[in-house]
Amino acid sequence: MSKLLGRTGGGVLLVTAVLLVPLIVASCGRHDEWLVFRGEGGRGHTRNAMQPPLGLRWKLELQGEEGDGERAFAFNNLVIRDDTMYFGATDGNFYSMDIESGYMNWVFRTGGPVNSVPYVDGENAYFGSNDGHLYAVDRETGEKTWAYEDGRTVQSTTLRHEDWIIFASDGAGTWFLNAEGELEHEIRNPVWHRNSFQVFDDTMYFVQGPPDNQRTLGAYDLETLEHKWVLPDEVMRATWYSFPAVTDDYLFNATTSFSGDHLTYRQYGFDRETGRILWRREHDSDFGEHEPDHLYRYFRDLLNILDYQAPAVWRDRVIHTGGDTMVRALNTETGETEWETQLSRRTSSAPIIAGDYIYLGLFGDDVGQADRADRHERNQMGAGSPRLASTDNPEPDAAPAQEEKPPRLVALSARSGRKVWEAPIEGAILSPPVIAGRWMVFGTDANNVYVLERLLG
Repeated sequence: MSKLLGRTGGGVLLVTAVLLVPLIVASCGRHDEWLVFRGEGGRGHTRNAMQPPLGLRWKLELQGEEGDGERAFAFNNLVIRDDTMYFGATDGNFYSMDIESGYMNWVFRTGGPVNSVPYVDGENAYFGSNDGHLYAVDRETGEKTWAYEDGRTVQSTTLRHEDWIIFASDGAGTWFLNAEGELEHEIRNPVWHRNSFQVFDDTMYFVQGPPDNQRTLGAYDLETLEHKWVLPDEVMRATWYSFPAVTDDYLFNATTSFSGDHLTYRQYGFDRETGRILWRREHDSDFGEHEPDHLYRYFRDLLNILDYQAPAVWRDRVIHTGGDTMVRALNTETGETEWETQLSRRTSSAPIIAGDYIYLGLFGDDVGQADRADRHERNQMGAGSPRLASTDNPEPDAAPAQEEKPPRLVALSARSGRKVWEAPIEGAILSPPVIAGRWMVFGTDANNVYVLERLLG
């Protein structure tokens, strides 16, 4: 029988790490897919209702090659197609698993951490590795179809647009391959690392800048193969530039700068067609009682997550997190604050929205940042500039200073920012959950993969 996961105002129910069969689940039917990084338009939103509480379907701990139990420095988004999950991990493996049972279909071993976001079509899974390759792997058998060697770490999103497979390699550029893995077009750029981009209306956001302005990002027309616009100079003074969310009229993103004793966050609304700044807001980090011991190392760790600081769009609001304790909702037209919520621990992921609920991860008291930083230093190759719910009477989020809390998955009301549900988990969620049909799927820095499901009653 399915156990309730989390807390809504009553007691906490513990979960187990075995396959659970649901007693009552949402109506059966074809499971939806999640193929595009952060969903349609990169907006971090799904139309699938996912009202808490949620049940645990299964949990699996990845062992890696040596099973050394070290924390993962990243666990970027997976994709779901035909009830199958495809994802890479910092253990150097790429996995195919059945979403309902947790059955491992196959494992493909690479020569370095897999920190890219994959793309899956009808035949292959495409993903990059820190061993310097972009791989195409048969999604049924797990056998290599082809590999394109670039020689630089590949830690980007991967996508397919018409006949092109598009990816970026660190400090080298963006590459456009045909279906046979042959290079057809390139944008050479030595500046940018850990790129995340999307295609909307035959335009690529954000692509690296042109040869005469390489330290910027912009919009790239995939029909004319020319830049439509680049970000204004006043934007290009940060260290990190988030993945953009786009609508028919607007583009939203955020930046972070390290300012010595705090982080400076800036949130932007742009005209999508011209790149003109419509509004800008600025905030300093607020860690409450949970200031990192080593702020710069903590910041560097966050930059391994390709959707770090990526906004999520809900109706007329754009939702932001930044790794401190704050969650903010800004008006999409004006940038004015609609609400802000301070949580009891630091946010570990960007937000994702399902229906009227925002889901995101929180670090626990055992943040483990030093472990991840050390592992990051050992595993990083080609280092360079970083990518320059409704329940009654929920318990309050504040906790006594002496109370130790594990990492958690939390749900907030998108209308008010009020916390409505939380669930303890093993390890911190580094990239927000993927939601497809009745499933919610995510990985943690403790190398665990979780599949939760929507319940009725």
